[in-house]
Amino acid sequence: MIPLLKAWQRRRALAHAPIPDTLWSSALATQPMLTGLSGTERAELRRLATLFLHEKRLYGAHGLDLTPAMAMHITLQACLPILKLGIDWYDEWTSVVVYPDDFMPRREFMDDEGILHLDDSPRSGEAWERGPVLLSWAAIAAGEPLAIHEFVHTLDLRNGVANGMPPLHREMSIQDWTQALSTAYDALVIRLDREEPVTMDPYAATDPGEFFAVMSEYFFTEPWTLAQAYPDVYGQFRQFYRQDPLARLPKGPGRRTFEE
Repeated sequence: MIPLLKAWQRRRALAHAPIPDTLWSSALATQPMLTGLSGTERAELRRLATLFLHEKRLYGAHGLDLTPAMAMHITLQACLPILKLGIDWYDEWTSVVVYPDDFMPRREFMDDEGILHLDDSPRSGEAWERGPVLLSWAAIAAGEPLAIHEFVHTLDLRNGVANGMPPLHREMSIQDWTQALSTAYDALVIRLDREEPVTMDPYAATDPGEFFAVMSEYFFTEPWTLAQAYPDVYGQFRQFYRQDPLARLPKGPGRRTFEE
């Protein structure tokens, strides 16, 4: 009964709460990463965006007035990774909280030696297993693919922990995935330890979960950078996301080279 009810609710949302054409067109124009999508893909993205706005709750925090244009900007970045996966990949959480700028959550954690620490460092984004997803609008407005980063963390969290191992499709090999990502992660850590310049954001070397999220940013926004640096990771992502951004995006300048 529940799947039937959900299907009915989704049909109703698609029929009665469509995204206005002007809002849709202007939102597409602000997202270069959507360049090259076919007409069929754009139609599916619009369907997913409609369902996302229907099923998720987006809130402005600390006085932020979250306009429809801002919500649509976030929604498009949320829906691109699941374009070929489906909205049910986001079924374990419902809320997105958007702050005007970086925020400072207070978290306690225990280290390996049993010492309790308080972490209140500023963050631009966070994703919790059952929600919410927390975002900084200032970072998004500055052009950072922050929303992609945090929403793919929720895909990773479907296995219970953000460790760079989302639930893989049946036809995929866990061994091949682990080999590709572990090799690339270790190579990045080594280059940073040697203080050698790297083409990828050093934040990816924080841990395997962040590596997965940062490399996913590159996959959708700069696929040529990822494919050149870590072709095996690109190949695994192409299988997982069931997309090939290299085939649709014109090559751009990419981000700067990072030096320690």
